[in-house]
Amino acid sequence: MNYFLTYFIYVLILSVIMGISTWKLFKKMGYNPLFAFVPFYNYFIILKETQHSKWWAALSYIPIIGPIMMTAFHVFLMKHFGKKSFVQVLLTIFLPFIYMAVVNYSKDTEVEVADDLYLTEDELVAKEKDTFAGSITFAVVFATIIHVFFTQPFGIPTGSMERTLLVGDFLFVNKWTYGFRMPMRPVALPFLQGTIMDTGEKGNPKDDPKSYVDAIKLPYTRLLQLKKPQKNDIVVFNYPQDSVHVAIDRKDPYVKRCVAVAGDVLEMKAGRLFINGKPEQILGDQQMQHKFIATTGSQLDIPALYKIYGFLPVQERQTQTGFEYDFQGLTDKTAKEIKELPQIIEIKEHIWDKDVAAVQFKANAARDAYTKNIDSTQSIFPVNKKWNQDWYGPLRIPKKGDVVNLNQETLPEYQWIISEYEHHHLENKNGKIFIDGKEATQYTIQQDYYMMIGDNRDASLDARFFGFVPEENIVGSPMFTWMSVQGLFTDGGSTYQADKKVRWDRMFKATNTGELHKTSYWWVAALILILFFGWDFIMKLFKKKEEEI
Repeated sequence: MNYFLTYFIYVLILSVIMGISTWKLFKKMGYNPLFAFVPFYNYFIILKETQHSKWWAALSYIPIIGPIMMTAFHVFLMKHFGKKSFVQVLLTIFLPFIYMAVVNYSKDTEVEVADDLYLTEDELVAKEKDTFAGSITFAVVFATIIHVFFTQPFGIPTGSMERTLLVGDFLFVNKWTYGFRMPMRPVALPFLQGTIMDTGEKGNPKDDPKSYVDAIKLPYTRLLQLKKPQKNDIVVFNYPQDSVHVAIDRKDPYVKRCVAVAGDVLEMKAGRLFINGKPEQILGDQQMQHKFIATTGSQLDIPALYKIYGFLPVQERQTQTGFEYDFQGLTDKTAKEIKELPQIIEIKEHIWDKDVAAVQFKANAARDAYTKNIDSTQSIFPVNKKWNQDWYGPLRIPKKGDVVNLNQETLPEYQWIISEYEHHHLENKNGKIFIDGKEATQYTIQQDYYMMIGDNRDASLDARFFGFVPEENIVGSPMFTWMSVQGLFTDGGSTYQADKKVRWDRMFKATNTGELHKTSYWWVAALILILFFGWDFIMKLFKKKEEEI
């Protein structure tokens, strides 16, 4: 059952419920009661009778937008029949079809005709409040349309993409770059990703109140997919192994660089990335960075270094002879400059030993505190390989149509694809593999997959830990940075934090071009402001024209 058929069924169900709840009210307004069952037209009549903009009816059943609009229309209808007290409005909002049905089947319910000439002072004040509330509601609706269907703001709280995207950067994400992924949970609160609030570290994240209704769902589909992610694209995607949210489009958003696409072979050698046997291409806005360990005779002035370099996650340990520092995300140039400090005895790049599995990092958590941020398995992907961040692969990225062999050795590589991403029932028992109840020794991949890795390779929870990213998890790509504040977030487990300051030079600059000198998008900011402040003016024009008609 495809997306639009499922959507149509939901619309029909809602229309039937709407008709059952309001058909007598439509009759009392002078219309054929069957019109209460007609999608869109039923709300068109309500807007016409309550003297609101009739074109709003077009928004009635749009995913995420529709529930907001329908709630407003229901309130309009109830007020048209004199149900305007605070309690009655609350009942209309939270129990819409039940309360409207009660009103619908009440014998004494009649249209309340009001003439502004005879309104009391209190009624005039109430009408002004309704007008103001309506303006706020439709301003929210306008912003929600932009957020859901065009572009979405995204903040950078961690340093995995340093120094391409900085901690404290705020981006606008283009949702049409790789085709628009239609919303899969159509009933949801606007502007919230997965949950309404965080219950804190002691609570179970699965118990956090969700911002969407999980029972009402639509299948994955993508519109106008003119291109797919390419190597070196910076991509925003939903974290594949988010165990809290089942809905794909409600999983936590991540941003990484797409280093390998479907069909590529990826390998890390001594911390250097190779794709299809060739060294990775370094773009103009990228800087190679690594983890360095510095030994000193006395304590370093880390706050002073923060002021110089801005981003400098560091772990400090006191030794018998001085101090030891783990620096993440240093470029060769920065490492050379730090080496010149008088306190430095030695500084060298840290490379993990070959054939040492990442799961062993767990035993070194006290020494390498940043590994606490790694996925709960504390392990590399796939879990049966003796790989780590610096020695990884070779690993072939699955491509749609690939036929892969299944056995106990290869299953860890494909089990998430089969059971979670392509939604089959997978069993592994008595040394045999079963898919949807049938024994299987092969499997055909049903969609393309990608490897997303951070530019700051030694401080990035990325595809080396959570594995392949399915195409259906792709959200879009960053367009530009609209705000950038240094020191807004603490990253890398560091106890130090840079002073807060606005990075004016990064604001409204393109983020996904690969060029060192990026295009400015100040004109987009001006356009957004014009649209925002022009909304109320446009609404007044529509209302004035309707009144003239």
